[in-house]
Amino acid sequence: MSKVMPAAPLRRGVSRRAFLTRAGMAAVGALLLPSFEAVAKSFSRERALSFHNVNTDEELTIVCCPERQYEPAVLQQFNHFLRDHRADEVRPMDPALIDLLFAVSVFTGSTGTFKVLSGYRSPETNSWLRKFNHGVAEHSMHIEGKAVDIRMTDVDTRTIHKVALALQQGGVGYYPRSDFVHLDTGAVRSW
Repeated sequence: MSKVMPAAPLRRGVSRRAFLTRAGMAAVGALLLPSFEAVAKSFSRERALSFHNVNTDEELTIVCCPERQYEPAVLQQFNHFLRDHRADEVRPMDPALIDLLFAVSVFTGSTGTFKVLSGYRSPETNSWLRKFNHGVAEHSMHIEGKAVDIRMTDVDTRTIHKVALALQQGGVGYYPRSDFVHLDTGAVRSW
């Protein structure tokens, strides 16, 4: 049985509209799209995001539009999908992750699937992983429900990394040898 953890605190200071504006301006500035109008049009429509959890072999498709609030049922599905599969714990994930993944899919032109390597991690799981991998942060954003490690079926991780850096919407870690990108909704930083 899954345990449900308390909701993650909302990201302060960044409204969804501000996210869209900043993401659009960053992407246009980085020449990822030809115009701000193209960005606005991309973000004003619904888009299906498909996910595959490489650890559980589960699949999830959600339909979302960052200009509208997410349905509670969609958030519950997302939370369960990104649960700590080792501890079988569910924690509410930051909905801004969906916005970030949506932006990555728009700016990469992806119609493929996000391959999820890690979402929420319980403190116990994170401690256990640190014993085997010195790249696992002691105070990981995964513990807070604000991070996801991904690759995509139709976009290489190098491109995902470049797009995520241009978006300037949180932490971006690039692991080319392991072929994945860490994305989080914390402070803007990269490694």
